[in-house]
Amino acid sequence: MRIKEIADDNRPRERLKAFGKEALSDPELLAIIIQNGTKSENVIDLCNRIISTLGLEALSGCSLSELSKFRGIGEAKAMQIAAAFEISRRALIKGKAKRYIKCAKDVFNAFQYELGSRKQEEVHLLCLDCSNRIIEKKKIFVGTLNESIIHPREIFKEAVKNSSHGIILVHNHPSGRCFPSEEDEKVTEMLSEAGKIIGIRFLDHVIICDESYYSFRENNKV
Repeated sequence: MRIKEIADDNRPRERLKAFGKEALSDPELLAIIIQNGTKSENVIDLCNRIISTLGLEALSGCSLSELSKFRGIGEAKAMQIAAAFEISRRALIKGKAKRYIKCAKDVFNAFQYELGSRKQEEVHLLCLDCSNRIIEKKKIFVGTLNESIIHPREIFKEAVKNSSHGIILVHNHPSGRCFPSEEDEKVTEMLSEAGKIIGIRFLDHVIICDESYYSFRENNKV
């Protein structure tokens, strides 16, 4: 059943037009995105079923194949849902981004929505000038952080290329536990010592989780 087949007073688009987006429920907003249900289930009931099963947070992280497992959600609808959440995530990232990094909380704010909900580890590098202004933000690699993969040469090559005064290493813990592993400690010590030799300050290593972070500098480990 399509939205236009629902009574006028109950159509999500008509309600949004009359009362504003804030007045709509989560299923109504989702219904506007996917537009129609199935022959046996109208779009509102379909969206109610999806959100009551997953919740918004889990829904936002679903892959196309996971979305398509719901009866009534084909590939096209799955892509519509995924695209809507992705553009929202990007807006949040840009809104949180700062040109200057004054503390580890600034790093967390800049990366929370980008890395906090990732299901795989990612390692990023922030290159800063002498005023702690961000001059480069780069993904180094995807995978578990360890000293056999991270080499100071590759990290500081980016720093030198961007004439950096200092750098910050950032990576996420998909487990949700922000306490550093033994490998995290080794990598931090290795990069800190390399920075002293090269003359580029290794300012911090920040571990990002969904709702929290761990800073090596705040814990006096850099």
